[in-house]
Amino acid sequence: MATLHEQLVTRDDALHVASEVDWSPAWVPRLTLLWEKRRVVLRAALVSLLASIVLVLCIPKQYQSLSRIMPPDQSGGPAALMAALVGKGMPTGMGALASSLFGMHNSGALFVDLLQSPTVRGHLVEQFELQKVYRKRYSTDAAKKLAKRTEIVEDRKSGVITIVVTDNDRQRARDITQAYLEQLDQLLTKVSTSAARRERQFIEQRLVTVQAELQKAQEDLSRFSSNNAALDLKEQTRAMVDASARLQAQMIVARGEVESLEQIYTPDNVRVRAANARVAELERELKKLGGPTNLDTNDDSPIQGELYPPLRQLPILGVRWANLYRRVKVQENVFEMLTAEYESARIEEAKSVPRVSVIDPPSWPEKKSFPPRTLFVIAFTGLGLVGTCLTLLAEDRWKRVSPHDQRKLLAGEVVGTITRRLHRLRVESTVKPHSAA
Repeated sequence: MATLHEQLVTRDDALHVASEVDWSPAWVPRLTLLWEKRRVVLRAALVSLLASIVLVLCIPKQYQSLSRIMPPDQSGGPAALMAALVGKGMPTGMGALASSLFGMHNSGALFVDLLQSPTVRGHLVEQFELQKVYRKRYSTDAAKKLAKRTEIVEDRKSGVITIVVTDNDRQRARDITQAYLEQLDQLLTKVSTSAARRERQFIEQRLVTVQAELQKAQEDLSRFSSNNAALDLKEQTRAMVDASARLQAQMIVARGEVESLEQIYTPDNVRVRAANARVAELERELKKLGGPTNLDTNDDSPIQGELYPPLRQLPILGVRWANLYRRVKVQENVFEMLTAEYESARIEEAKSVPRVSVIDPPSWPEKKSFPPRTLFVIAFTGLGLVGTCLTLLAEDRWKRVSPHDQRKLLAGEVVGTITRRLHRLRVESTVKPHSAA
């Protein structure tokens, strides 16, 4: 049996050891454990490094193309008033409120909304076949994926709009950015509701109608002229009057010759009969040239068998021809005036449609924007290393738990039940093929 002194010494040693244990840092045992398991930790770090390298290499590269545009300035009227108020120190919030009260619209916000509209994205999906690129079944899903890969931001101070498109192919990223600008121009032209546009549309419709009427008038005039041999009625009338005068003069001379011959020869003489035949021929020509005396003034149809219209029919044809000719000239003048107005309206419309001012055209992505491989490798390796250390510490702490601890008993029971269930399923899956055979 130990003496009282030995008991006191033993108790002092125990208290000294306990005091040393209590005052020692808590991380020393954990660090000691990790040092003892340093081979496992190094192997885990190496495996994490290799796995992170393979994983990072499997991540596809992404490239970004950037373009910056500037909306058109709002000048005149309320815009100038707002600029003056802001220049005099009006607060920004009050300026925006006053702009809304005056009915002003922010063209930058309008451009951003147009660029983000489903119409623009739908055209881009069809143009670049993004359903196949993004492996989407529906075009709406491809449009949503495009929206996620597109960033459109407006600078509140300068109003400059920045468009950034991210894609796995650098050429496609640049082309999509350029297509955004083109679609914006087309959409602005399409939705323009200015007065110049409405005027151009009205003149365009009127021009089509006048052109059809002019063509019909020209066809009527040409048909009338062809049917009646009415090439130039003024010249034809002058020529026919001159021809008629010459025929009458010749007929007077011929009749005088007949009378002189009848005084010398008998009526059966050859010369008398020849002179009479000449007079009869001149009378027929003159009658043919003058036309029938019972001509209907309301009938302008050509006389059958005649190469040219007779002299008595020329005034009737002249009225009809003059009406057709005047109609053609009127339609020609109207068509020329509308054509000039149409060109002016197109110029005014082009001036009224807001145009996009490109500050920076779509850039060519020289280097990838994602993924940052070095950072990913360091992060994944660090996560693997930290996970291994935590696992070793947890395993060591679990081993130091008493076997009679309720937590350890519950965990053992759960693990045993799962193990038996898996073993039973494995046995049943092995027995069923044999029984079927």
